[in-house]
Amino acid sequence: MEILNLEADRLADYCCEQLRRLVPFCDETEFPLVAMHLPEALKRLDHCIGQSSVWKPGQFDVLHSSQYCIFLYYLANTIWRRERTPRICTMLFLLNKALNAIDIFYEVELPEVFFIGHSVGIVLAKATYGNHLVLYQNSTVGKNHGVAPILEDCVILYPNSAVIGRCRIARGSLIAQGTSVVNRDTEPDRIAFQSSGYSLVFKKPPHRVIADFFRNV
Repeated sequence: MEILNLEADRLADYCCEQLRRLVPFCDETEFPLVAMHLPEALKRLDHCIGQSSVWKPGQFDVLHSSQYCIFLYYLANTIWRRERTPRICTMLFLLNKALNAIDIFYEVELPEVFFIGHSVGIVLAKATYGNHLVLYQNSTVGKNHGVAPILEDCVILYPNSAVIGRCRIARGSLIAQGTSVVNRDTEPDRIAFQSSGYSLVFKKPPHRVIADFFRNV
């Protein structure tokens, strides 16, 4: 994978320097885990970027905020999967939150392929996420009384949308801007619009919108 705007062999040091500036005088004993697990995180990122029709396959730009946001999630999640070391994973989570205003805890299992349009205000709980997920600013996935939603494949959450509680968001669902889905299911391959209260109206999209974001879907 080609890394833009930074020499590839400096990426681990770049991340660690950001962590130092985020938490001055922090314990750096776990910093070597960044370099150790960087190849796996970049492999996951490469696959994700390669499936996006918006981005050029095989290129990672560290100055592209959405790409760097996804990278930091994959790095924290990869280290957590392999090492179960909460301190360095928490620092990477906080770095992502500080840089990109996104809340994705390192224990959240996002799919192999997802796309972030704008990261600001996105909050994702420990839910079930299907592949080819699209997220826009201020979208929220949250629990209600400890119950988390299930999002099937090819779901799009438009700005200021929310999916909360005992929901099954069917394959191909589009949650329209400003729409809240609370403790209910959606219809497959339909746009969910807010009606009165928390009721929803489902309409057929004009075309297969998910194909605008990903290759081979």
